[in-house]
Order: sequence, then structure tokens, then C-alpha cells
Amino acid sequence: MTVYLHEGDLPDGLDLGPEVAVDSETMGLRFRRDPLCVVQLSSGDGDAHVVRLNRPAYDCPNLKRLMADPDVLKIFHFGRFDIGMVELHLGVETRPVYCTKIASKLARTYTDRHGLKDVAREMAGIDLSKAQQSSDWGAPELSQAQLDYAASDVLHLHVIKDRLNQMLVREGRMELAQACFDFLPTRARLDLRGWDEMDIFAHT
Repeated sequence: MTVYLHEGDLPDGLDLGPEVAVDSETMGLRFRRDPLCVVQLSSGDGDAHVVRLNRPAYDCPNLKRLMADPDVLKIFHFGRFDIGMVELHLGVETRPVYCTKIASKLARTYTDRHGLKDVAREMAGIDLSKAQQSSDWGAPELSQAQLDYAASDVLHLHVIKDRLNQMLVREGRMELAQACFDFLPTRARLDLRGWDEMDIFAHT
């Protein structure tokens, strides 16, 4: 595994292929209080690209272009948050998308454990460490432990996606899952507009 650290943006000409695993690191979980600090990506080849963003300018045309590219599938785990952060801070809508957490909830109905650590253990046989999850991602320099953690969150999403797709097809839920993925950027926009704590489909 090689972890490439890029300051500010992805390098010109970098081609990550038709499917890119994506995750982000922030200073917290509130959209307008906590800034987006890091975006990490992997093409599924065992390497990871970590972009330490230049806040508050967020001058990253290559990253923005990738996130909005209609020909590149972006694979997330709990994409709702990452997609919202990208739209809020980078000003682009992320499409098309796939969310392994949504796929897990539709396919793995025998469990209520759909966090990345649990899904990765079952689907990819990987035991992820979450030790750096709550750390200072806005620091002037990222530690090697932070870089390794950021990479681990994207390195296995392609394998997890493929395994979950097999289950979704087997159980006849692939079409339903795709409809959920298509709606996900809209769900993220609802969060940004103030409906983050309300289920607008609920009766009350």
C-alpha cells in the first residue's frame, strides 16, 4: 500500500478510473460549524490519495471535477455526510454515487451493525482500526497514523461494494438500492437546507 499526500488538490492528469472510493475527514459532524479538511480516494488498486484541502479557499479544480464527473462512480460509506460536505465547501454536486452503508442495510437484514468496521470485517475480512477517527484533521501537518487511517477507510470499499451487490442481486433488491443511491445527493441537500433531523416521509 502506498499513501500519496497531496496538498490542496489532486495532481493534474491523475486518472483514478471509472469507480473511485471516497471518504472525508472534518473537524466534527455539524455542517456549518465544522470545516471539511481532508478528502481521501482510492481506485481500488491498493493505493490511496489523501488531499489535505487549503481551507478556507478550497481551490481544488481537479478534485471538484472528479466529484462532479458523471462518468465516474463515487463509492462512499455513509455518503450522505460526505456528499453534503463536498457540496457545502466545494460547491459541486457529487454524482453518480454508491453507498455501502445503504447497501448493507438493504442486504444484511440479519444484523443491525452497519458501521464500516463491521461491514469490512464481514465483506472483506479486514479488521479496521478506528483509533484516529476523532483526531485533529485541521492540524498544519497530518501524522502518519492519520494518513494510514484515512487510507484504510477507502482501500476496501470496492471489494465491499462487489460483495454487497452480489447479495442485493440475490435478494432482488438491487433496483431498490440504485433508487436510494440516485436520491442520496438530494437527501444531502435536504440536510444542508435544514431538514437534517426531520424525516419528511414520516406521517407526523
